[in-house]
Amino acid sequence: MTLELQEKKAISEIRMEKAYKYLQDAKANLSEGRHETSTNRSYYAVLNAVRSILILTGADPESHRGAITMLSLRLIKPRVLPKDYVKIFEILLSRRTDVDYGDFDTVDIADAEDSLKIADKMIEGIDKARKEMLKSL
Repeated sequence: MTLELQEKKAISEIRMEKAYKYLQDAKANLSEGRHETSTNRSYYAVLNAVRSILILTGADPESHRGAITMLSLRLIKPRVLPKDYVKIFEILLSRRTDVDYGDFDTVDIADAEDSLKIADKMIEGIDKARKEMLKSL
C-alpha cells in the first residue's frame, strides 16, 4: 500500500501525539511507584515517536527490531538523528522486554527514572527533526 504525502503527515501526527501521551503515562506511573509499567510506557512512547518520523521517509516497520533497523538506515546513517539514538532505543527495548516477559525481572526506581529521562530526551529530538522534515516535504 502506497500512502499519499497528506496521509503520511496525518499518520505522523497521530503517532507523535501517542508518543507524548505514553510519555505522560510513564511519568504518572513512575510517580505512583509502578516502575515496570513506567518503563513499558517509556519504551512505547519512543517507539511511537520513531514510527512517527519513519512514516515520513516511507518506512513503516512492523516489528520492534524493524523499527530499530529502519531508524538506523533512514535517520541515523544520513545524520538526521544522533547515532546514540539506536543504542538508547535498544536499552529501552531491553528493559521493556525484561519487565514484560521476565518472570523474575524487576526494574528499580533508578532504571525507571533513567528510562523516562532518556525517552523524554529522545522524543524531543525526534519531534524536532520530524518538524524540520515536514517543512521540507
